[in-house]
Amino acid sequence: MQYITESMTESAQGQMWQSELSTEALAEVAPQSAEDKTILIVEDDDYIGSMLVEALHQETPYRPLLVNDGMQALTLVKQVKPCLIITDYRLPLMNGIELYDRLHALNELAGTPTIMMSAYLPPQEEVRKRNLVALNKPFELDELLDKVDSLLQC
Repeated sequence: MQYITESMTESAQGQMWQSELSTEALAEVAPQSAEDKTILIVEDDDYIGSMLVEALHQETPYRPLLVNDGMQALTLVKQVKPCLIITDYRLPLMNGIELYDRLHALNELAGTPTIMMSAYLPPQEEVRKRNLVALNKPFELDELLDKVDSLLQC
């Protein structure tokens, strides 16, 4: 099994452009059609973010967009509506629970499924109350991909 902490391949390095673009530029290159499915990844660790982008890009039909913090995520969702959010719990500026609450307070994102991942997950009652899918780091890529597929069956 491949773990998210394994070394980054060249194609992951090629995907780094997504985290280096401004949120406005990300919105411009994001799909505009309702048929396209975008996954918003909020991860401040460039290495893990790159691995997530690479795995989702190679193994799913979905389009991953990577931002480094909650403020960038809040800016991006003004222009792009993700069908799934994958967020770290420990983020700069606000934690993953605060981000989840702010994103899901928006009517257009109220029902968007969310995977929260961290080596230090929030208390279980917070996860249950919000109907989050929790994933402990490190995790197997197959486990993440299975969770993504099950959440996006529509």
